[in-house]
Amino acid sequence: MTRSQHLRVWQQEAFDLYQRKQPSDFLTVATPGAGKTTFALTIAADLLARGVVERIVIVTPTDHLKTQWALAAAGIGIAIDPTLPSRGVLGSGFQGFAVTYAGIAVNPNAYRNRIEHRATMVIMDEVHHAGDALTWGDGVQEACEPAVRRLALTGTPFRSDDNPIPFVTYAPQTDGSKVSIADYSYGYGHALKDGVVRPVLFMAYSGQMHWRTRAGDEVAARLGEPLDRAATAQALRTALDPNGSWIPEVLTAANTRLGEVRRHVPDAGGLVIASDQDSARAYAGVLAEITGTTPTVVLSDEAGSSAKIAEFSAGMDPWMVAVRMVSEGVDIPRLSVGVYATTTSTPLYFAQAVGRFVRARRKGETASIFVPSVPRLLALASDLETQRDHVVGRPVKDEDDLFAAEAELIAKAQEDQGASENLLGEYRALASDADFDRLVYDGGEFGYDSLSDDEGELDFLGIPGLLDPSQVAELLRTSRAKRARDKASATPASDEPAADVAFEKRGELRRELQALVGAWHHRTGAPHGVTHSRLRAQCGGPAAAQASTEQLQARIDAIRTWALKASG
Repeated sequence: MTRSQHLRVWQQEAFDLYQRKQPSDFLTVATPGAGKTTFALTIAADLLARGVVERIVIVTPTDHLKTQWALAAAGIGIAIDPTLPSRGVLGSGFQGFAVTYAGIAVNPNAYRNRIEHRATMVIMDEVHHAGDALTWGDGVQEACEPAVRRLALTGTPFRSDDNPIPFVTYAPQTDGSKVSIADYSYGYGHALKDGVVRPVLFMAYSGQMHWRTRAGDEVAARLGEPLDRAATAQALRTALDPNGSWIPEVLTAANTRLGEVRRHVPDAGGLVIASDQDSARAYAGVLAEITGTTPTVVLSDEAGSSAKIAEFSAGMDPWMVAVRMVSEGVDIPRLSVGVYATTTSTPLYFAQAVGRFVRARRKGETASIFVPSVPRLLALASDLETQRDHVVGRPVKDEDDLFAAEAELIAKAQEDQGASENLLGEYRALASDADFDRLVYDGGEFGYDSLSDDEGELDFLGIPGLLDPSQVAELLRTSRAKRARDKASATPASDEPAADVAFEKRGELRRELQALVGAWHHRTGAPHGVTHSRLRAQCGGPAAAQASTEQLQARIDAIRTWALKASG
């Protein structure tokens, strides 16, 4: 009756729940890499075998995923046509077809007629995409309404907008909003404990950035130090400029990391996620110089992109560079190292991108993702295990990316000075460099000073078969504590607090300093970066992220003195 004997524990639990409820609609939320496809096709095979449905329709976000689903379905004996046009005739050898959300939106009535004609189960993959555009949502609602069964799947059920997701139940909240309700949820934290997905180590890189603003001013700031949103966007753009030094240095570090992994896993692969096609091509050129091998470049609007992804997935090449096409749904299990070289920073996109690296193939694997050391991305990395739902009816203030504030300023300036003036073109990245800032894992941050490799401890991270997630966390904690003990024993007369206390104290001082710099900005209009540079010039020491407790306290005292003098 079922094919469930080889299911994972969570898949079996969800399958059993579905069997008990026999619902018309069922929303399954499972972290990327957990096996949503296998779960859905197991249900489809059971419904076909019992005669509950006669046809399977699979709706996906992309053309590539249509083919991927068809291949997976063939593996358990379900013939799915991934190429059927809206008015084509389904061949007698097929039990269903796959179509994109955009394809349904073009002609929803044609697909509705198909679904009405036969008892149909509709599987909606990454169903949150059904709200990407009003026509998509309306089209899916119209076409799929007559289905006997609808199974909605997603790894990220939240959205950054107020568009409702078709066939999803929303529960009213006390503030007047509505929150999506899943029938079964299996989050990243749970999957990590079960060994279904890999632990992810985020390697955050900072560095000194130098750029010219739209107004013609030259600014120097350290990536990640407290800045306003527009300056943070410009610093990040400077870091991601392929003509600077940050990208080559980070790609070199990532390639070294991949090389270590490939010593044990020869087919391990790396992925660079770029903001746009020009950047993707430029990054590929940098990688070619570093590695001596031309990486695979995947651009979403190029013919043959799906074939390139499939070839890379099945091959041994070390690197792929892509824009948005592989951020979600594309299954490349051998990906082990990533470089997040894009400005897009919504929780949705970040979770989708990280999901490309978490699929576990053997015990002890980890994934390493290199990210710019900016607060928003570090917060998302620390918050990886948080499960979110889609909220409708609550004011949304989630920017598409870190350029949102800058775009608002540009629009305002153009409105004031004339829409014909392209102020954005005046921005120019001048120079950048990169250095390792911190490692983020399991909600904790491990700075450069707290990581020890004296005994080769860190070489073990990511080597398959050696460490499980809890051991990775313990190694990092032990390494930090060991470095603190060594430091304390070397300076017995020091009043420096214990490692964890010192780390927390520095964090408190950094937050206090950031608040004072923000207050100074509101009082004087001085940009955050300029104030930090002035404080560093007066008090000495590195950027706030690397400053000691004494250096941070000196800057706090200095800015308070400024405020007192200004008041007097």
